[in-house]
Amino acid sequence: MSRLQDIARNPGLAAIGLVTGGAFWGLLWVPIRAMADAGLPGAWPGFVFYFCAVALMVPVLVAVRARPLDHLWVLIPCGLLTGCAFSLYSSSLVLTEVVRAVLLFYLSPVWSTLLGLVFLGERLTPARIAALLLGLAGLGVMMGGGAMASGLNLGDLMALLSGIAWAFGSFFLFRSGTIAVAEQVFSFVFGAFIVTGVFLLLGGSSLGGSFEMLHLRAAAPWALITGMIAVPMLFLTIWPATVLTPARVGLLMMSEIVVGVITAALWSGEPFGWREGVGSLMIVGAGFVEVLGHRARPLP
Repeated sequence: MSRLQDIARNPGLAAIGLVTGGAFWGLLWVPIRAMADAGLPGAWPGFVFYFCAVALMVPVLVAVRARPLDHLWVLIPCGLLTGCAFSLYSSSLVLTEVVRAVLLFYLSPVWSTLLGLVFLGERLTPARIAALLLGLAGLGVMMGGGAMASGLNLGDLMALLSGIAWAFGSFFLFRSGTIAVAEQVFSFVFGAFIVTGVFLLLGGSSLGGSFEMLHLRAAAPWALITGMIAVPMLFLTIWPATVLTPARVGLLMMSEIVVGVITAALWSGEPFGWREGVGSLMIVGAGFVEVLGHRARPLP
């Protein structure tokens, strides 16, 4: 194995990359909401954004001489599941509050841990248990006793389902770690593009709705800029998911919660009080506990 491959398979570097990528996704609501404010309703902002990301990935595939057709039957489930996860998530950012969307998505470590126990032969180590409890407790603190009393709206449900889809998608990414990351990233954005298109076709006015070309022109710069930033950040999301176990991926990506909640409080007018502050610290602490307590992946 070459030096570059050794670096790419280094769990420590993968963890740093994933925390960085997760922090970026905590800012995704900004351009998504900007496109919605420009006049694109429902799932349309995500559709336009993923279209730009797909177009930008094509020259990347050519440059690295990728051969995605050689791994088609592996990339299809990976792309559809991870793409479905972020298609649901990007749409939920328009249809519900940012904080609710982020928190509901990050119930994913629960599903990831269950997948690891059932399919990867993982054990519930004390560090893993402590990290899960700390992370979930942080979610509970930020949500508050009455935060969900009004029930789940459509955006809430999409955010919850996105976490489940990401848990399954990260499981498939972990099992396909030998496939080139560029191919994985392309399958991600192409899957998100396809799934979002299906949502628009089947969702009616709840997920789609009409708009005029002037709205699309106003939103296009946001979509292009987001795509240009998202492509390298996707590498920092997909590459670690091929190295780290699904439960660890879910925990480390909790950096998105901190960034998402704080920026939403500063720029969207959504609340940020002691609950959000304490909960964010607990969730960050969960990531540290998981990383520091992790020694080696147990064999089945």
